Amino acid sequence: MNHVYCWRRRTQRPKLTVKRLAKKEKRVVVIGAGVGGLTAASLLLKAGFSVTVLEAHVYAGGSAGTFFHKGYRFDAGATLAGGFSPGGPHAKVAEILDLTWPVRPADPAWVVHLPGKQIVQWADQARWEAERQEKLPGTEKFWHTQEKLAAISWDISARPFPWPPQSTGDLWTLARALRPATITAAPYLTRTIENVARSSFSANGKFPGKYANLHTFLDAQLLISAQTTADKANALYGSAALDLPRRGVNHVRGGIGNLAGTLTNWFRDNGGELHFRQQVESLVPRADGTALVRTNKGMELQADIVIANLTPWGLTKILGESAPASLQRKLQETLPTWGAFTLYLGLEDKALSKEIADHHQVVVDPGRPLGEGNSVFISLSDVQDDSRAPEGRRAATLSTHTAIPPWWQLKENDYPAYEARRAEYVERMLAAAERAVPGLRRAMRLCLPGTPVTFERFTRRPMGMVGGFAQESLFAARGPATGIPNIWLVGDSIFPGQSTAGVTVGAMRVVKEIT
Repeated sequence: MNHVYCWRRRTQRPKLTVKRLAKKEKRVVVIGAGVGGLTAASLLLKAGFSVTVLEAHVYAGGSAGTFFHKGYRFDAGATLAGGFSPGGPHAKVAEILDLTWPVRPADPAWVVHLPGKQIVQWADQARWEAERQEKLPGTEKFWHTQEKLAAISWDISARPFPWPPQSTGDLWTLARALRPATITAAPYLTRTIENVARSSFSANGKFPGKYANLHTFLDAQLLISAQTTADKANALYGSAALDLPRRGVNHVRGGIGNLAGTLTNWFRDNGGELHFRQQVESLVPRADGTALVRTNKGMELQADIVIANLTPWGLTKILGESAPASLQRKLQETLPTWGAFTLYLGLEDKALSKEIADHHQVVVDPGRPLGEGNSVFISLSDVQDDSRAPEGRRAATLSTHTAIPPWWQLKENDYPAYEARRAEYVERMLAAAERAVPGLRRAMRLCLPGTPVTFERFTRRPMGMVGGFAQESLFAARGPATGIPNIWLVGDSIFPGQSTAGVTVGAMRVVKEIT
């Protein structure tokens, strides 16, 4: 794929508007220009720090980036964004930085296709209630519990809530954030979404067969929002994840990478330094609490504070022998996260139905594990956004969860088998997608497949891992501290995990800790 940098710097920069600290400037280096890294960088710049961002690629965004190819702007990974409603993390950042996000609400959020049934994820609450009562009858008790837990979770996230706590200050902040309603969620701290659903139907906790569609529906939604299924997803986190369509998801004009593009423009216009094609190869902590950052192009930077918009694997690699034993040991015990197999399609617009929704999730066979082409998420570019494709065309991104190791084993040991598997997955994905978008193959003018191998090449994420860790236990969640003073993690590897809204929450927590 021919990726090029999509965001142009403005030729005229306004006068510097950030408020400088009275004390000596702290030098901050942010490694990685994903949404989490750029959010932290911009907020710290606003607070008066001297901030430099280093990005290995030629454009910003990372897993929420948009690349340009033959006139199309394809979303590399994430395709929808939430967190822009009042009180949401993106809305808070916009208020602090006085910027405007290029977003437009999507309603319906997406359509879920089960065998013989379509369930529309309406953003409007009344329409959603009517939809689920018709398509998932007899499940209202569960949904009422889910909505109660989601309201508590969103209320908590709207206040400073440093989870997991990593200092006595965090514990004090948590204590101050508690409300009477919060206490009512305590019994659900260790329960799963499936457990909550089962208890809604029968005293003995069994999941009646007539609710099989609900079971499949929940699994499919949680796999894309919590990286796990209902039998493992934490009840509180999972309830909030199931509520995302009602909290509002959005199209981003120009592709989801324009969130990072908007932050890039603000950051540079206000005096921040951002360098592309600078892959950090080593990070050396020093005894005085500072660090030395070196890149593949020979750049060396002294930093008082380092923020790594990386996975723990990526951070461990650049730390080398300086990586804390606790971090190395934990990673040895941790399995790789999911990868994604993706298709980037250029489509003839007139060959598509005018009534088709922009976003779909297809489950082919509920009796088989999800992912690996059995569940596929499909996103068509906004028909109102003519910047995403040549005239008369639309861009589309298709993705399915896939285990990472088999792709690398074939790539390194049997490349013809790797190519054959890739071709098989292309056919599997297109067949699934045509259940939601009839005539998709007929409309197709361009098809680019991507495996975890491809994703590592273009995002620099180790092994091509995407989406962060499965949210199965709140007590196993990862915080931003790394075990090294003044070196922090941001991104989808720390709580609350994946999504542009999630990484923004994590970045805001790190900024609060630093300031």
